[in-house]
Amino acid sequence: MALLNRNRSGNKAEMSFIDHLEELRKHIIRSVLAIIIMAVVIFIYRNWIFENIIKGPINPNFISYRALCDFSHWAHMGDALCMPPVKVNLQSTTFGGQFLGSISIALVGGIIVAFPYIFWEFWRFVRPALKDKEVKNTRFIIFWVSFFFFCGAAFGFFLLGPFTFNFLAGFQLGTEGTIITLPTFSDYIDNLTNIILGCGLAFELPVLAFILTKIGLISPGFLKRSRKYAIVVILIVAAIITPSPDWMSQFIVFIPLFALYELSILVASRVSKQREREEEEEWS
Repeated sequence: MALLNRNRSGNKAEMSFIDHLEELRKHIIRSVLAIIIMAVVIFIYRNWIFENIIKGPINPNFISYRALCDFSHWAHMGDALCMPPVKVNLQSTTFGGQFLGSISIALVGGIIVAFPYIFWEFWRFVRPALKDKEVKNTRFIIFWVSFFFFCGAAFGFFLLGPFTFNFLAGFQLGTEGTIITLPTFSDYIDNLTNIILGCGLAFELPVLAFILTKIGLISPGFLKRSRKYAIVVILIVAAIITPSPDWMSQFIVFIPLFALYELSILVASRVSKQREREEEEEWS
């Protein structure tokens, strides 16, 4: 019921349930409009975006392939991280496949680009229900939520994507030439979307830990005691995010997610100490 106790026009009057739904509708409409505007822009420049961004992970000259190979040589690992060039010819099996795929690219791209604004609208809806102290303690939350989301999306696009598509394109069942891999355009878009959005949401773990610790649902001790269970959950999440079954892709996802879990413990410890100081100040 806390969300119903919202400020309206600077007054402390409680909003009715209908007013509450009307306010939510306004935020949703503005968020949808932001997505549509970004999607229209992306659709207009769809050819450039497809050639220079969408096709990146399956482009033999993609920057990640060169960077990983250079790092492998610099670290005296030989060609351990040098992936062989992958040649993928996408196909469309329906008349409207390319058109519908372009719309899908535009909508997903619109969501990603407009993500900070979407969360800002969500935050504007929730903030009036919070106390002044709670609002003060959540400063820069829009920045941090957007930061971790874009870090996760970049991780999926520049690192996990190339490993995944390189493995899947080169995987061979039976004798060579028995089965030819001819991926469809829609299949590639779906896999790329799952990788980018999945990693973007998975990287929000520290923010989630901050919120849950702030409201008292978890504690640093709980996270430390649950570390062994968290490892199992992270492995499962890594298996879900990565379309390919190879251990290398799952390991690449596991490392940053486990690092984020450890970061979540640090965040929870800081929030817990801050809560203790605030309680002491209230009692003194």
